[in-house]
Amino acid sequence: MSQITGVEILMVDLVPKVKRTDAIQSFDSQETPMVRITDSTGVTGTGYCYTIGQGGTAVMALLRDTLAPLLIGREAEEIERIWRDLLFSTHATAVGAITSLALAAIDTALWDLRCRKADLPLFRMLGGAKDSVPMYTTEGGWLHISTDDLVADALAAQEKGFSGSKVKIGRPHPSEDRDRLKAMREAVGPTYEIMVDANQSMSRARATRYAHMLEEFDIAWFEEPMPADDVLEHVRLAASTSVPIAVGESMYSLSQFKDYLVSGAASIVQVDVARIGGITPWMKVAHMAEAHNVPVCPHFLMELHVSLVCAIPNAPWLEYIPQLDSLTTKGMAVKDGRAYPSFDPGLGIDWDWDAINAARIDGLTETFG
Repeated sequence: MSQITGVEILMVDLVPKVKRTDAIQSFDSQETPMVRITDSTGVTGTGYCYTIGQGGTAVMALLRDTLAPLLIGREAEEIERIWRDLLFSTHATAVGAITSLALAAIDTALWDLRCRKADLPLFRMLGGAKDSVPMYTTEGGWLHISTDDLVADALAAQEKGFSGSKVKIGRPHPSEDRDRLKAMREAVGPTYEIMVDANQSMSRARATRYAHMLEEFDIAWFEEPMPADDVLEHVRLAASTSVPIAVGESMYSLSQFKDYLVSGAASIVQVDVARIGGITPWMKVAHMAEAHNVPVCPHFLMELHVSLVCAIPNAPWLEYIPQLDSLTTKGMAVKDGRAYPSFDPGLGIDWDWDAINAARIDGLTETFG
C-alpha cells in the first residue's frame, strides 16, 4: 500500500517563445497549473495542465476547493479509481474544459509517481511501441506570418529532417490562404507534408469551399474546420472531400471521440492529454482510434506527448511547439527531425524547481496533508 500523504498545487504563467496567432485568437500566455503528489513511501510525482491565455485560476480553484483534498489517504496506485471518483465528485461541471484540465494535472502526477516508483519511463510503462517519432512543426506557421517567412521556416524544418509543417488558415478570402499554400508546396516539393488548421473558425459552406481548394495541394489534413461539438457537420464535410479531417484538441470526453470515430467524421484524432483529463483517458482514446484504424496526432504539449505517442503503434507524428524550456533543465531530445522519449523514470520532464519556484504566481500555492 502507498497512500497519498501530501498534495501541493501551484501555478506559473509562461510567455510564448514566439508570437502565436490563429483565426480566432492570439496566444499571449500559457497559464500552467501544477500538482505534486507524495505518497507514504516518500516518492513525489509531478503533473500539470495548461490554458491558452486565461482560465488557469478557475482550474486552480477547482483543485484547491474540491479535488486536491479528496486525494489524501487514497491508494496512489489506484489511478483509474481515483480518476473516476474525482470525475463524479465534480459531476455538475463535467464534461468540460475546467474539470478535464484539473483532472489532467492530478492524473499526470499519479502516473509520474507510479513510473518513478517502478523505475520505468512513461512510454515503456504504457506499452513501449517505439523509441522515437517523426515531428511536424507548427511554430513557423502562425496566421500573421508572411508568405516568405512561412516558406523559409518550412524549408529550414525540411532541412532539419522534419516530416511536415502546419499552416494556420482563415484569412479574409480563401485566395490569400491559397497563395500561401501554393508558395509552400512549390518550395518544399511533393513529399513534404503540409497540414492546415482553421481553429474552428468556419461555417460548413466556407469549410467545403476550402476543402475543394486544399485538394489541389495534397494537404495531409484539414484541422478543426468547424466548431468541434458539431459532429454532424463534420460527417457531411468528411464525406464531401478527399482531404483528411482532423479533430480532437477541443474535445473533453471519451464519448465525444467515439461519436466522431463511429460516424466517420474524423480521419485524424488529435487528443490532447490535458484537455481529455489526463493519461488515463488519453490512452483509452488512442486505443479506440486504433480499433477504427485512425492515427493519433496529439495537440501541443510535446514534452509529455512524446512519451504517449511512443507508447502506442498508431501515432505517426508529434507536433513541435516548445513551451517548457524555461521550466526545465533540459529539453525534449530531438535528432534529425525525430523526437525521442526520455528513458528516465517518470513522465520524462526534467523540471527546474528553482525556476518554477521563482515563477510561482503569488497566492495560488496550497498544500494538503
